[in-house]
Amino acid sequence: MGELDVEAVEAAVAEDPDGVLPLLALMSRATDPVLRAKVQALVPRLVVERARSGPSGRIGAGRLRPTRADRGGDLDLDASLEAVAVARAEGRPAALDELTSLVWQRPSTAVCLLVDRSGSMDGERLATAGMAAAACALRVAESGGELSVIAFDRRAEVVVGLASPAEPRRTVERVLGLRGHGMTSLDAALRAAREQLAPARARRRITVLLSDCRVTDDVDPTAAARALDELLVIAPASDDDEARGFARRAGARVESLAALADLPVVLDRLLG
Repeated sequence: MGELDVEAVEAAVAEDPDGVLPLLALMSRATDPVLRAKVQALVPRLVVERARSGPSGRIGAGRLRPTRADRGGDLDLDASLEAVAVARAEGRPAALDELTSLVWQRPSTAVCLLVDRSGSMDGERLATAGMAAAACALRVAESGGELSVIAFDRRAEVVVGLASPAEPRRTVERVLGLRGHGMTSLDAALRAAREQLAPARARRRITVLLSDCRVTDDVDPTAAARALDELLVIAPASDDDEARGFARRAGARVESLAALADLPVVLDRLLG
């Protein structure tokens, strides 16, 4: 083994991401060291490329902010008229620092992605987690925000810390390295998300929960969920009853994910 036709793999992913990416995610654990290294180098890039397919690629809408014209932007004629009139009265041209321009200010957002790794992290779940991480990382980067990724089962583990950011591809690599474990504690995950988001500089703080929300410990996670600023839930369409019930109790927004390729669009719809 050890052979990998990169062009053929890229074409297959473009044609059928839901069929090919889960298989590649499993191949990243191959026993053949050469093949494993090639797949581990290739898959994060492919996942990030697929995650760019969302319609916006950023969180929220930017807004125009006035600033001095010497700092860039587009000249605001209405706001600059008074300065122009004063300069003309003094027999001189108006200086740039006297004029007003408009610049786009992107929204500042902090996102904590919670990845449910309880049970078995098969190819489909691993690929979905990787795609979610890539989509969140790209949108946070485009919006000038902050990102944390936490994997959870009975306990919560910080994969990417808010204070230690990683670029999208490296974030995906870390998520694809996750292994599954037994029980599920949503309460532990949600409390960890709140701790991660507490020092965020951003005004908007969002927790994205990727899970079927089927709790296997004895702790009701509703209080921890309601303590968060904003909770968004993405659940598998084939098993979303528990997630929808939990979202209703927690006051969260929820979307069902039917296909891996739809994840960027689903995320954008929730974040909108």
